[in-house]
Amino acid sequence: MDIVATITIFVLAVFVGVEVISKVPPTLHTPLMSATNAIHGVILVGALIVLAQAYSPLEIIIGTAAVIFGTLNVVGGFVVTDRMLEMFKKKPVKKQ
Repeated sequence: MDIVATITIFVLAVFVGVEVISKVPPTLHTPLMSATNAIHGVILVGALIVLAQAYSPLEIIIGTAAVIFGTLNVVGGFVVTDRMLEMFKKKPVKKQ
């Protein structure tokens, strides 16, 4: 695939992504984040499998970077989800 087609697909994907995400109501953001974290967990497992079969130094470097970024993405997603769930908890009533 040539570079123009690749850039075109990327730009169209950005527009579609922004359009889809902007239509999600705020009450669905937490479940959506949880589902995204699960998907990224699967991607992380795939990156580990690919990294295990890497032979050249370039493959090892790219695979390691993929695992690191995937891990950061999963952990960050769970942190954000946890913070969002904290917003929905009822605050304790202060006794007077």
